[in-house]
Amino acid sequence: MQEFSKQNVGIKVVLLGTKASGYFNHSNIDVMAQQAGFGDDPKPEKLVGAIKVMTDAFLKGEVDAIYLACNSFKNTMVQIPTVSQLLPLVRSDDETSKHHWDYLYEPEPESILKVVLDRYVVQMVYQAVLENLASEQAARMVAMKAATDNAESLVSDLQLEYNKARQAGITMELNDIVSGASAV
Repeated sequence: MQEFSKQNVGIKVVLLGTKASGYFNHSNIDVMAQQAGFGDDPKPEKLVGAIKVMTDAFLKGEVDAIYLACNSFKNTMVQIPTVSQLLPLVRSDDETSKHHWDYLYEPEPESILKVVLDRYVVQMVYQAVLENLASEQAARMVAMKAATDNAESLVSDLQLEYNKARQAGITMELNDIVSGASAV
C-alpha cells in the first residue's frame, strides 16, 4: 500500500474481519465495504456481499486491480503475510497454456466466464479467511503452550522453595530436640 501511495495511486479496500476493520477505519483509506463477525466457522455466503462490491467495482472500471492481503498458513509456527493479485487474472507462462484449442461453449463463453470468475474470487477470498483463522488459532495455541510451560516452571520452582523451607524447618526442630536431649 505504501508503494501505491508513493506512486499516487488511489487505494480502495474491502475489509474482512474485526482486526482489519478496526485498523483501517481509523486511517485515510477509502473503505468500499466491510464484513466482520465470521466466528470460528466462517461460511462463503457471508463473504458474497463484500466480494460483490469489489468485483462490481472492477467490472465497472472503478478499480484497475484487486489484490488479496492475508496470512498464508504454512504450519503452527509459520504464517507468512502475502499479497496476491486476484483480478485481472495473471497470465501463466506454463507450457500447457501455449497450446490453443477452440471449444464450442453453450451458453456463450462470457456468461460461463462470469459465473466461473465469481466463484473463483469467492473461493480465493474464502480460502484466505480460513487461512487467517488457522493462523489465529495457531498463534493462540503457541501462546497457550508458552503460558502452560511457564506455569509448570513456576510451579516447579515454588515446589522446590517449599521443600527447602520444609526441610529447613525439620532440620531446625531436630537440632532443638538434640540440643534439649544433650542438656538433660
